[in-house]
This record gives sequence, structure tokens and C-alpha cells, in this order.
Amino acid sequence: MKTCSEFRSRLPIIPSARLAFCAALLLSAVSPFAGCRLPGKPGEGPEVPRPEQITNFDTLYGSNCAGCHGVNGQNGSAMNLANPVYQGIVDDATLRDVIAGGEAGTLMPAFGAKQGGTLTDAQIDAIVTGMRARWNKGNVLAGQNAPAYKAAYAGDAAKGEQAYQTACAQCHEAAPQKPAQGGSIRDGSFLALVNEQTIRTTMIAGRPDLGMPDWRRLVKGRALTDDEITDVTAWLMAQKPATPGQPYPGSGQMGPARTPMPNPVKQ
Repeated sequence: MKTCSEFRSRLPIIPSARLAFCAALLLSAVSPFAGCRLPGKPGEGPEVPRPEQITNFDTLYGSNCAGCHGVNGQNGSAMNLANPVYQGIVDDATLRDVIAGGEAGTLMPAFGAKQGGTLTDAQIDAIVTGMRARWNKGNVLAGQNAPAYKAAYAGDAAKGEQAYQTACAQCHEAAPQKPAQGGSIRDGSFLALVNEQTIRTTMIAGRPDLGMPDWRRLVKGRALTDDEITDVTAWLMAQKPATPGQPYPGSGQMGPARTPMPNPVKQ
């Protein structure tokens, strides 16, 4: 390839013509690289948003909630958020408080940035709004005299035991040669993962995704009263062991007691 100076020597002494020719020659040399993505150059399309800028419900719910509450708000290990009865007894302020501050005594952590989590107030609002839009079916509890979301007073554990036998034992207590259909809810490991509100909310709203009816159908022919729900909750919480989840007896033992092995007989 001939250089610019060689071509320029053959041109008439016209400065503008020389300048234009050299510019064209330089452009032709660079043009093969015009379609290349140079190192460090951003690609085409929108930039990746910062985490706090994401307000899409599907993204926020999938990243923060679905692991425990299940895809589409059901069939998870935690509360069925898509349950219309649950949506009917809980208000927006309570949903925001639980998401932001967590639920003491349970595995529900605080997601609010002010409480040490990662979600902004706007993102929490987006989750609440999305839940309502997807799963709130209107006033499904109209005329049902539903119990309040929160208890107004402490329950009577002694009365709660009788109410438990009436409403819960048929599914949650094992019979001879028959395991508990709904699992044991008096097990210390289970009680270590829940608090009073978990039990109360589950008794009121049920878990339709798991086959558990709500408060209107736990007892044949009638609905449970608010008092019965409060008392059962108090009794179950009274069954929580002093060291929840610790299956071994003894004070501070990390495992079952062991009998010392005898010293081997010396030969």
C-alpha cells in the first residue's frame, strides 16, 4: 500500500486537495474496524439498572419472596399469599410492615433497607401493589364475620387445649398405625419456626394449596370463634420447648449423652 506522502507528491500543489485525499485514505483504513466492539465499549441495548431501581413485581417477588411463599404465591413452605381469605384479612399497612421489618420468632427476615435489608420503600410498595393486583379477589369475606387478623387479647391455654382437640387433632395428631395427616404441629422443631401470628393467620385463612380449610370449615357444621382461635394459639405456643429445635435432653448438650468407653485391656 502506498503511503499518503507518495500520493501527495504526485498531486498538484493544492493544500485542500491534499488534505481531503489524506482524510479519505485514513477513513478507508479505519472503516474495517467500525463494526467491531472495542474493549470496554458498552453493547447495544439498555444499561443494566441498579438493584434499587427495579420496581417490576415479577422480578422483585421472584428474587425475594418465591423461595418461601412459592411461585405465584402458593405451594411454598410459608404462608399462601395468593389465598383470597388471607388477602381479605390483612391490610396494606400490615403487609408493608411484615415485608419491611420481618416477623419476630419466624424465618421471615426484614427486607426493608432501613431495617438492614435490601428493598427500598418504593420496592416494598411495588410488591404490595402487585400482590393485591394479582391475588386480591375483592371482598370475599363480606358477611362472614371473619376473625380479626391480630388477636385483641392473650388467649387461655387451658381452654385452647380443648379447642385444639375439637378443631385440629383430627388432622394433626397421629392415631394407632396412622400418621398425622397434616403433620405434627406440636413438634418442637415446628414450633421453633413459628410465632403466635403464624398460627392465628393459618387457622383463619387456612392453606388451600395444602388442603387445609379456613376457620369456617375446621369444625363440622360451624365456624371457629375468635376466642377459640386465640385460645388454640396460646396453647400451642405453651407447647414450645425452652430450647426450640433442640432434640436432646440435658442442659446445653449439643448431642446425646455418651457412656464413656472402657479403657482397652493392655496386652
